Amino acid sequence: MADVAAAPESVEVVAPPTDVAKRGGMGTFSGVFTPSVLTILGVIMYLRFGWVVGNVGLVPALGIVTLATLITLLTACSVAEIATDRVVRVGGAYYMISRALGIETGGAVGVPLFLAQALSVALYTIGFAESITLVYPQVDQRTVAVLATIGVTVVALTSAKLAIRAQYLIMAAIALSLGSFFAGHPVDAGGTELWVGHADSPGFWAVFAVFFPAVTGIMAGVSMSGDLREPSRSIPRGTFAAVGVGYVVYMTVPVFLAMRAEPSTLVSDPLVMQRMSVWGLPILFGLWGATLSSALGSVLGAPRVLQALALDGVLPRWLWFLGRGTGSGNEPRAGTIVTLLIALGAVWVGDLDLIAPVLTMFFLTTYMVLNLAAGVERLVDSPSFRPTFSVHWSLSFLGAASCLGVMWLINPVASVVAAGVVGGLYVWLERRELQTTWGDARKGIWMSLMRSSLLRAEREHDPRNWRPHLLVLSGAPSRRWPLIQLGANLTHNKGLMTIVSVVQPGAFGVRRRHGLEQTIGDHLKSRGVHAMVRVASAESPLSGARALLDNYGLGLVAPNTLMLGMRHEEDVDDYAELIAYAHEARKNVLVYSDSDGRSPDGAEREARFETIDVWWGGLHRNGGLMLVLAYVLGTSVEWKRARVRLRLCVEDLEAVPRALSNLAHIVEGLRMSAVPQVLVRDGRPFDDLLVEKSADADFVLLGMAEPGDDTADYASYIHKVQERGRRLPPAAFVLAAEGIRFSQVLLEDGHGEPGSA
Repeated sequence: MADVAAAPESVEVVAPPTDVAKRGGMGTFSGVFTPSVLTILGVIMYLRFGWVVGNVGLVPALGIVTLATLITLLTACSVAEIATDRVVRVGGAYYMISRALGIETGGAVGVPLFLAQALSVALYTIGFAESITLVYPQVDQRTVAVLATIGVTVVALTSAKLAIRAQYLIMAAIALSLGSFFAGHPVDAGGTELWVGHADSPGFWAVFAVFFPAVTGIMAGVSMSGDLREPSRSIPRGTFAAVGVGYVVYMTVPVFLAMRAEPSTLVSDPLVMQRMSVWGLPILFGLWGATLSSALGSVLGAPRVLQALALDGVLPRWLWFLGRGTGSGNEPRAGTIVTLLIALGAVWVGDLDLIAPVLTMFFLTTYMVLNLAAGVERLVDSPSFRPTFSVHWSLSFLGAASCLGVMWLINPVASVVAAGVVGGLYVWLERRELQTTWGDARKGIWMSLMRSSLLRAEREHDPRNWRPHLLVLSGAPSRRWPLIQLGANLTHNKGLMTIVSVVQPGAFGVRRRHGLEQTIGDHLKSRGVHAMVRVASAESPLSGARALLDNYGLGLVAPNTLMLGMRHEEDVDDYAELIAYAHEARKNVLVYSDSDGRSPDGAEREARFETIDVWWGGLHRNGGLMLVLAYVLGTSVEWKRARVRLRLCVEDLEAVPRALSNLAHIVEGLRMSAVPQVLVRDGRPFDDLLVEKSADADFVLLGMAEPGDDTADYASYIHKVQERGRRLPPAAFVLAAEGIRFSQVLLEDGHGEPGSA
């Protein structure tokens, strides 16, 4: 027998790594680090950093740098977390927010983000023009700024790759300029105080607002996400590197500025760094290169945000063309033209110190929501959220709170305006009901809240918080719309409603039933009704309803009330059996009768919502539930002006005073605006009195008898109820079955009754 090698119990096959990178895309250094660091070390450093140090002093200036960088670092952590969880496509920060918190939130922040980046173009070109006029005073600053804005836009439209390659030369110029500055000399004999700045300083937070755009350069790299080979790797690495380099430079430069010049000099001379340098020309080259490259980065980034907004349908439909790209790189040329027009409008204003605080508010808003997005994703801890870079959710929320706090400290009015703009955009987008093809964290938030609420409600069941949760056997909604409308008025913002249709097992497969549920749900939503929908498969409506009564729902969110339309067929055995079964299952029953919208004489009844009659039989059981339903109905939009008539029948006139006194006492204890009325039968049948006195009512509530052991007797009783319903305006027959005292729902102290009748 030949030797046979033993087969291994398991074999691990390691596949070679696949190349998922986008060929031809940019890497970490060229696509993220370089545009980010060039934007960070830009116009604010060269033209306003001396002003910052001179106004507040060295130590506060270092505090401004540290606080601003800390906010940026926390945001960078959130960006890295989102970027390492999913592929970040065109749109950068907008893409991240919309995929995490939904398209409404993404769009509400994405539009201001686009405007911020478009205005950034003006910030940098105005800075460039200001430096030109400082060297050549005879040149008009606005003309230079306009030409520079048009020039960088033309470069962006002509060749984005050429612009990216030019960044390396600009970075070398910045490095040379910093070397020349550090090796320089003082410009006057004095130096800046450590803690005190210029006497006419606008204040710490006003100075912070001017400086903060200097650290917003991380958006330049994030906005190019759609052009990166590996966004999930490049965005975190390039962003952290740029923030680190920027912080080191910004913590070093103030020390040299403070040692070499007095506060008045730093505040008054925008080119003080050039005067301090060994060789002033590199400072100008670095300044001009940094401002133009930063403007170019914003011209490249802003249209891509606009393109993503258009592709997702956030923008109005007539702006669809902004989502189109041209060439192999899908360049957003239409968006670039829009960016140019906005930038030219800001350039015409021509005030660097006016534009910078506006940008600060826009960027802080974006940073805040980015941090919220990451914090929510981590807090919900959905299995689909698995970033390779992870931070504790508290750090993300700390970043969001820091952004909000700084916004308020800078300018409370501007903070409120920014919140109003974002809130208004959110409401507008929510009303448009945009459909997306991706999921977001909001459902995870609601699931977490629902789980916590269910467990807490299960432990802390309180009758005083009772709400109607309806299971409505409506069939096709279009045929029983008054029934659904009544259910919606009873549950609006207070309870849950499930619309149920029962179909034969062979009529619909599972897939078709799900499709029918979606169709019914869309129909309800189009008519303003918020409800869940279930299409059940059963041999009969009775068996389908019984199965739902037994199995549908979760904990205290299970339906507590079965709602039926009145059936007027001769054979009511199944109908009576279903009511009896619901009562045995401790579900309240609400049988609605509207006589097909016609009065007893056959005339079409005018729909009114003015009067509700409650025929009283005592506060226990049915009476308590009827009053609760009357109160809830009266809080709906349609019935909010209706008056409730609490009606009681007595046999003779002698019983009227005591009965009326008891009813008035009950109404007072219930804190309801009901009108107590006592009616005398005087030997007449109750049904005749009922029909006569409620003929002018718009809705009637009456109690039903509890089922007994004899099914036939109860079917006969239900038949009489049907006959009563034919003679009445729209009415609901109520049978209470839950194991709670509805008097506890109604009364202030939850115990006993204020009286009985």
